[in-house]
Amino acid sequence: MSPIPENPHPSVELVDDRDRSTEAEGQVPFDLENEVAPLSATVTTKAERDRAFKILFLCQLAGGMGQTLVYAVLPPIARRLGMSEFETTMIYSLSAFLWIVTSPFWGRRSDIVGRKPIMLLGLMAFAISTTLFASLLLVALWGWMSMAVVFPLLMVSRAIFGGIGSGNGSAAQAYVADRTSRGERAAGVASLGAAFGIGTAIGPGVAAGFAQIHVVAPFFAVAVVGFVSAALIWFYLPERTRPSHRVSAKQELRRASLKWNDRLALPWVVVSVVISFAQTIIMQLCAFYFIDTLKLPLDDATQMVSVGLMAMAMAALFAQIGLIQRFNLSVQFLLRWGAIITIASYVLLIIGGSYGVLVSALTLSGLGFGLLRPGLQAGASLSVSRRDQGAMAGFISGTAATGMILTPFIFLNSFIGFNIYDRMHQAPFVVGALLAVSILLFALFHPATKGLTQAADEFEDEEEGIGLK
Repeated sequence: MSPIPENPHPSVELVDDRDRSTEAEGQVPFDLENEVAPLSATVTTKAERDRAFKILFLCQLAGGMGQTLVYAVLPPIARRLGMSEFETTMIYSLSAFLWIVTSPFWGRRSDIVGRKPIMLLGLMAFAISTTLFASLLLVALWGWMSMAVVFPLLMVSRAIFGGIGSGNGSAAQAYVADRTSRGERAAGVASLGAAFGIGTAIGPGVAAGFAQIHVVAPFFAVAVVGFVSAALIWFYLPERTRPSHRVSAKQELRRASLKWNDRLALPWVVVSVVISFAQTIIMQLCAFYFIDTLKLPLDDATQMVSVGLMAMAMAALFAQIGLIQRFNLSVQFLLRWGAIITIASYVLLIIGGSYGVLVSALTLSGLGFGLLRPGLQAGASLSVSRRDQGAMAGFISGTAATGMILTPFIFLNSFIGFNIYDRMHQAPFVVGALLAVSILLFALFHPATKGLTQAADEFEDEEEGIGLK
């Protein structure tokens, strides 16, 4: 067995992960001198990657459901417990804020310790946080604990989700980027983006179904999905080589960590904020808009809005499976047509007038954002090198939650004495349409998208080492 070569860079720890069983089996060990892992030791099979990506799809679906479930379940519970609208909003606004702050950290951390440990940590935090949150609500509803004690504990439990659970999305996107070529990248990250988007859309529908059992049952159901997802990651997701072992030690020494305001990252971070804001306008306000414009009885509103949200989810699923996975769609195509379709959905929302028109608007919205978010994730991933995939994924994952803070603050803020939504119900959707127009202009004219016009099968598969374990 050859000795470990002398480390020319003392600040970079070189780890000899070779063993005699590897040499006995005729495999080539990790080459520290050339600072690369050989393909024979690192490449997984297509079947293994397909299995891994399906597991990640389920994980992101659960995460999306957990993020929007609270909007459907918490308000009526809060009314029973005597919580004000401001207190209720504080709970999930804190979670969204922590999500924004910590996602980049977990993304960078996954570059060092590996994608799988961060995903496991994030999923366990999500499942434990959701279980604790539901248990606290149950205790409060039974009258076993005063709200003076329960409320801060609810904040803490939700903070666990926002602060630690945010690592799951960042690490998952980086995991896919590690194991796909440039030509496969759009479809690979599209599946994750669509899964999270579908989860956010169907979360209220799942809530309505399980709420028939008990008002907090939806939280426990989603927590179970989180625990199952973590178990699948632990047992079936391959990752035996840390990302830091797959780039040269010299690169590790000289590289500066990617910052959100770097030239390569900033355009995509801005677009991510815009997409998040535009999408959250629909998600958070559509129920109020249905009730106010159609004069719906409150008893019928949940079911009628759920139909629209499910139509949105099905359209997003069609975009991901029926379009992106089936055809060779470029990033520019996804952004351009996603923006055009989204603009059309906002126009229908502004026109309104009937239940059919509003449901059609939500359907187009699902299709539009089902193209936009995968296009964003793929474009951001393709714009940076492999060693910065975790950091970029963290930026995109973190900014995905910005809309949850911006929408209520801008349109529903009664503390400034001017509630924009109350003054004009269509105003938020006018803003949303303008945001979609800005995305279209970005896709058409910004230099960051100029090199992303190729379809998947036109990329040269120049990246050796894809499918790393």
